[in-house]
Amino acid sequence: MDLLNALVALLNFVIIPATAYGAQLALGALGVTLIYGILRFSNFAHGDTMALGTGIVILLTWLLQSWGIGFGPLPTALIALPFGILATAAFVLATDRAVYRFYRRQRSAPVILVIVSMGVMFVMNGVTRFLIGVDEIRFDDGARFLISASGFRQATGLAEGLSFRSTQALTIATAVVVVAALFWFLNRTRTGKSMRAYSDNEDLALLSGIDPERVVAVTWIIASGLAVIAGTLYGLDKSFKAFNYFQLLLPIFASAIVGGLGNPLGAIAGGFLIAYSEVGLTYAWKKVAGYLLPESLAPDGLLQLMSTDYKFAVSFAILIMVLLFRPTGLFKGKAV
Repeated sequence: MDLLNALVALLNFVIIPATAYGAQLALGALGVTLIYGILRFSNFAHGDTMALGTGIVILLTWLLQSWGIGFGPLPTALIALPFGILATAAFVLATDRAVYRFYRRQRSAPVILVIVSMGVMFVMNGVTRFLIGVDEIRFDDGARFLISASGFRQATGLAEGLSFRSTQALTIATAVVVVAALFWFLNRTRTGKSMRAYSDNEDLALLSGIDPERVVAVTWIIASGLAVIAGTLYGLDKSFKAFNYFQLLLPIFASAIVGGLGNPLGAIAGGFLIAYSEVGLTYAWKKVAGYLLPESLAPDGLLQLMSTDYKFAVSFAILIMVLLFRPTGLFKGKAV
C-alpha cells in the first residue's frame, strides 16, 4: 500500500503537472524555433505574443459568457480560441509589415532583429496591459476535475488521493493534436515543404520560385497560433497575469535551445526536459520518501533541493550548460 501511495503522490505532484507544463513549454518553444529556423532571429516578443493572444481570448470568453454561451464541461475559452488566434495573427502580421520587413529587406544582422524584437516586446506588453490590466485572472470554467482526490480515495482506499484536473488533460490532449497537425503540415503540404526548403537554403529556395513573403507570412501565422494556444492553456491550467508570460520566456527559450534551436522535434523534447527538471528539483520529496522508507529512516526535512521561488534558475542553469558544452542542442539544431 505504501508503494502505491508513493506512486500516487509522484503522479499527483510531479508527473502530471510536469507533463502538462512540458506540453505548454513545447508549444511555446515550437513557435520560437520556427521563427529562428525560417526567419533566422530569436524573437524576444514571443512571450508577450502569448500574453496578448491569451488576453484577447479572455476578453472574448467574458463576452461569450455574458451572452450565456458555454461549452458544457469544457472551458468556454476553447470557443474563443480560434478568434483569438486570428486577431493575434493579424496584429503580428501588421507588426511584420511595419517593422520587421524593413530590416529583412536590408538584410540586417540577426542581432539587429533581436534588438528590434525587444522593442516590439515592450510595445506588445503595453498593449496587453492596456487591454486587460495587470491583475491575476482566472478564466477557467466547466468541469474542474476528471479525477478528484476525495473520489479516488473512496474508490481505492488509499491514503493518498490522485487529482487530475481537466485543464491538465486538455493541455496534454491539445498539445498532441497540435504537434501532430504541425508535423503533418510541414512534411506533407506544399507550403510546409516550401518553408523547410527556405529554412535549409534561402537562395536556392528563391531560385526554385518559392515566394519569400508567403513563407514569412505563414511562419508568423503558425507561430502566433502556437503562442496563443500555449498561452491560453497555461492560463487555464494556472492563471493569467501579463507579466508571467514575460517570465515564461526564459524556460521557453531554454527548451528551444536545449532541444536544438531550429529543430521542431528538439523543441518538444527540450520543453519536457525543462519542465521535469524544474518540477523535480523544486518538489519537496518528503512525502514520497515517507511512504518508501522505514519509519526509523523517515526524513525530518522537506527533501527539497531548491525553493519554488528559484524554479527559473533551473532552466537558466540547464541553458548555460548546453550553450557551453553542446551549443547545437540535443538534436543538433542550428548553432546559437
